Amino acid sequence: MPPRINIPPVTRILLVVLTLQSVLSAAIRYRQWSAHTEVVLPYLNLVPQLSLVYPWTFLTTTLVESNVFTLTIAYLTLYHGGRYLERAWSSREFAKFLLIAALIPNTLCFGTMIIFFAFTRNERWTLMTIAGTIPLQISFLVAFSQLVPAHTVTLFRGILSMRVPRFPLVYIGLVTLLCLSPMLTSASFFLSVYGLLTSWTYLRFYKPVFPDLDTSQSSSLRGDASDTFAFAEFFPGPVRPFVESLSAQVFGVLVAMRLCAPFSAADISAARGETSSSSFVPRGVPGSARAEAERRRALALKALDQRLHAATASSASRAQSAPPPPSIPQPPPPSASGPTVQTQPHVGTQSAMTTSQAGGLLGETSYNPDGDGDRGSA
Repeated sequence: MPPRINIPPVTRILLVVLTLQSVLSAAIRYRQWSAHTEVVLPYLNLVPQLSLVYPWTFLTTTLVESNVFTLTIAYLTLYHGGRYLERAWSSREFAKFLLIAALIPNTLCFGTMIIFFAFTRNERWTLMTIAGTIPLQISFLVAFSQLVPAHTVTLFRGILSMRVPRFPLVYIGLVTLLCLSPMLTSASFFLSVYGLLTSWTYLRFYKPVFPDLDTSQSSSLRGDASDTFAFAEFFPGPVRPFVESLSAQVFGVLVAMRLCAPFSAADISAARGETSSSSFVPRGVPGSARAEAERRRALALKALDQRLHAATASSASRAQSAPPPPSIPQPPPPSASGPTVQTQPHVGTQSAMTTSQAGGLLGETSYNPDGDGDRGSA
């Protein structure tokens, strides 16, 4: 009997709706296809000029993909990312995050198309279809940047090494390139940018902190005041000071408009993990016990790798410095019909083989809380 795949409920519903709506959209387009007209589905996809009478499209359009390539990417992203985040946050918080990450970027993109039409008087902007899981995909990347900000992903046997907070900008770059092809429309670029801003703002200022049952952390804390989740952390080092200055000015405007509230001293202390009379724990990573266990596991693997290398080096040095053994008279060779004895491998050789295998297994990911860790095209 094949093993049962355990998918959390919200992720399961997400995948089913994505499959049904995408298949339905493809079937309708196939039946109504014409070489002289473009098929639009204003009751399923969000089209600024036609979908005002179908308000549900502000949500349903997110789970509609128009081709097999984007559908495959969306299915893999929602399956793996949804399972991880739903188990880390709970189904209720994950569903709330999906609702915000889908509704707000679609609405902002809708308004952007209307503004472009007002300035250009070109109906192409209001007839452009706003659809796809792009805002959800980049929102997942932002969430991973909050959960594991110090981890580095190594690809292609060490040729490309990139920290997790770099992935949202790389994703926006890929979407921009695909917008130059017929595969994606210009609305996809705005969806990716608005998805980044919306998900980061919600996680930074509004999302309730998952309570740690091992401590007396207050369950009323919201947001993430840690330095590792600042908006400038998504950018490379050379442009980070400029982004920090710009984001500080924007934050001041949002505070003046009462859309965001400045962090208090207790919030900053909790985010940095400083102990106080109320025994706060770090807010930067929901579930500090899991984060601490992951950090200790990474350090233990690194220490084990160093010990294996040290043991191999000492064994090799002892073998080289040891005097040769005295010659012992050898017994007469056995007869041709007797059994032969195979030479056993040296202990140092076996240790080196074990160390090489362990080093290969430990080279896929790394934990680097201080270093930047970007190489290649990051």
